Amino acid sequence: MHDTQGSIDGAAVDLSKHDALAGAFPATPEGRLLFAIAFLFSVFQIATAAHLLDPPSQLIRAIHVGFVTVLIFPLLTAMSGRRGLVRIAAWTLSAFGAAVAAYQCYEYADLLVRAGDPLPQDIVFGVLGIGIVFAAAWALMGPALPIIAGVFLAYCLFGEYLPAPLDHRGYDFSQVIDHMAYGTEGIYGIPTLVSSSYIFLFILFGAFLEKAGMIQLFNDVSLSLVGARRGGAAKVSIISSALMGTISGSGVANVVTTGQFTIPLMKRFGYSPAFAGGVEATASMGGQIMPPVMGAVAFIMAETLGVEYHEVVKAALIPAILYFASAFWMVHLEAGKRGLLGLSRSELPSARTAIVKGWYLILPLAALIWLLFSGYTPLFAGTVGLGFTLLLILGSSIALGLPSTVVRVIFWIGLGLIAAAFFKFGIKVVVVALAALIVANAVWKGGRETLVICRDALAEGAKTALPVAIACALVGIIIGTMTLTGAANTFGQFIVSVGGKSLFLSLLLTMVTCLVLGMGIPTIPNYIITSSIAGPALLELGVPLIVSHMFVFYFGILADLTPPVALACFAAAPIARESGLKISFEAIKVAAAGFVIPFMAVYSPALMLQDGGAIAASLGYPAAVAYIVFKTGFAIALWGAAVIGFAAVRLTLFERVLATAASFSTLAALPLTDEIGFALGAAFAVLIWRKARAAEPKAA
Repeated sequence: MHDTQGSIDGAAVDLSKHDALAGAFPATPEGRLLFAIAFLFSVFQIATAAHLLDPPSQLIRAIHVGFVTVLIFPLLTAMSGRRGLVRIAAWTLSAFGAAVAAYQCYEYADLLVRAGDPLPQDIVFGVLGIGIVFAAAWALMGPALPIIAGVFLAYCLFGEYLPAPLDHRGYDFSQVIDHMAYGTEGIYGIPTLVSSSYIFLFILFGAFLEKAGMIQLFNDVSLSLVGARRGGAAKVSIISSALMGTISGSGVANVVTTGQFTIPLMKRFGYSPAFAGGVEATASMGGQIMPPVMGAVAFIMAETLGVEYHEVVKAALIPAILYFASAFWMVHLEAGKRGLLGLSRSELPSARTAIVKGWYLILPLAALIWLLFSGYTPLFAGTVGLGFTLLLILGSSIALGLPSTVVRVIFWIGLGLIAAAFFKFGIKVVVVALAALIVANAVWKGGRETLVICRDALAEGAKTALPVAIACALVGIIIGTMTLTGAANTFGQFIVSVGGKSLFLSLLLTMVTCLVLGMGIPTIPNYIITSSIAGPALLELGVPLIVSHMFVFYFGILADLTPPVALACFAAAPIARESGLKISFEAIKVAAAGFVIPFMAVYSPALMLQDGGAIAASLGYPAAVAYIVFKTGFAIALWGAAVIGFAAVRLTLFERVLATAASFSTLAALPLTDEIGFALGAAFAVLIWRKARAAEPKAA
């Protein structure tokens, strides 16, 4: 395994080319200052989530965006090593970001009174705030999202001059600025609310678990389970990325963490660099539909639809499992086609040993899932999960220094009782316990290193949250345009009219919209934009609301694999040492079987555990769920074989066309098409079975 590790270390150096915030804070006075600001950012977010500080929601949002804009500009220049005028400009923009947040706080009560009738200085600070958000997003994420948001803002200001039906009644400049820069409709809208409460907490939660060794636990368990099987290296990537997705809020972050281990491993055992990168990118992006975190979109979706969080998770669960099953199937077929075997058993770690060593890391994740499915709010669940994680990390450091097993057991029981007391006495019990553990670690042997890990996790978590937070603020401009002008109805009617009342054509248009918007736009703003536009249109065509939003979300994720931008693939490129474009084509091939899943769910909502659809009406709900899961798996198996060109044997062009026809015939929820699809699938299976039987003597 030493060669693999060497490859990993060599690849890690280049990550900053694809992620501007990759790497540690600079070891300079400026870097230490930025580290301190990031640390304070996390402390503020935890304090407000735990209600230790309880300012109005509007102020939390303003301070949240203020921290983000204060950090982004100087952090980018410091990490890129740029000096001179660029550095001065960065700190100037940072100061403007702080000034906007300070103005919002100082004028909060007066701004409420004069809402809708802003003063000239309100307009000045409003323009400054909007400009800073645009500039920060452009600097950190590139031009794609700022340009799209700019088009929407221009539509607010000049849309009255467009021809019908695209025109609107016209809005004064001050009205547009007041709408976008103040209140809860623009840059401080629902996405920023979710970012400042749920998303930040879950990113911190993942950061602490990563620092505590959760990635190593995931990798060891994955290696033990599938490492020795055919194509095991790629299967390890899929399982570890799926597990990583349960705690990570970012697909790209998933790529650059698990990918540094799995991509060199796949290359070592015979996969091409492009295919290895494609597998990791596909699996990592799929982590965003894996509960409970789901790339943070689940929280925004629940807030937007006004449903309980667990309803969103329920809808995502079966498609998430099928997505990873499809990717698993694709790498299995590719391994069979190339004759790639698994790893040697002697090289593999033991899952049992890994779990015995790191079992306690699973407890916060289990508690988080239990709380979310018990009806508690994501804010409550995230706060509790983070608190329990800190108790475990700080408590473990103390427990290692205790003199005997009996004393350690007593210590853990006591800590468990304190954690349980939270449900009766509130967060103050946990805060007192954490304060005591911090003091104990400060004086205990080895405890200071643990405190450093926790401090670093807080600062790194804040840095990791910056791209999501600035995207949420900027996408508020788009939502603000929708609410001010009613543009969503106009665009939705356009989709319906172009679709000509054809559901399938409308779904294709929506899918293409998601994939095009995804060229350079992260999943969260992609979901918000497309759900705002296409959600009402699909609802008008009879698609259940949560299913239409999941359809958009799913293809928003796949957009990060789609050339030419393919953000996740370019993140994998320096690790794989291959062109990001080549990786994206391989990623699309690996993800191809999963493209049928959202379409299946639209025609048969039972796939997302929702009521409705012809199958549920005729067979009943439980039978409909079982049937659609089987049918989707059947379609995935056929489509995968057609794309890879292999089943038990290599396929001819006719056999691939036959498998494709069988897969597409099962797409619609119509009895006749299902019968055709199953018949074609059976013919394909018999053909391949006979071909494989005939090939056996030759192989011998």
